[in-house]
Amino acid sequence: MIRILLVILSFSSVSVKGAIDAYPFPNEELEARYQMLIAELRCPQCLNTNIAGSDAMISRDLRREVHRLLLEGKSDDEILDFMQSRYGDFILYDPQLKGGTLLLWFGPLAILIAGLLFVIGFVRSRRHHAPALSDAELSRLDELTK
Repeated sequence: MIRILLVILSFSSVSVKGAIDAYPFPNEELEARYQMLIAELRCPQCLNTNIAGSDAMISRDLRREVHRLLLEGKSDDEILDFMQSRYGDFILYDPQLKGGTLLLWFGPLAILIAGLLFVIGFVRSRRHHAPALSDAELSRLDELTK
């Protein structure tokens, strides 16, 4: 029974395999740069997956484009700039610091600071607005706590 189950599972896993790109590189340094670049570029279709881990058609095209640009002798910065100019800041996991991306870089920090300031202000205002007890109320409180 277990053998039959293993045979069925082994045949079913064959159809699940994804396509693997096999690009030839003249040296290992170029292949290492390729792996680093495709890990840095985000798939425009898959939202939060790099093009190395995506099986979308656009990712396949982008991997082929990165391979072509590397073989043409482009630097890593030139390739990243080309991809950014073509697909926008979204394609980079670490977008450049410029006017259009300031909110991306500093927005979460600004929200955190604003939240902390709100909490501090709220706590301080609650402390200053505590109702004062009259002498009769204070004596009644002493009696109750004894």
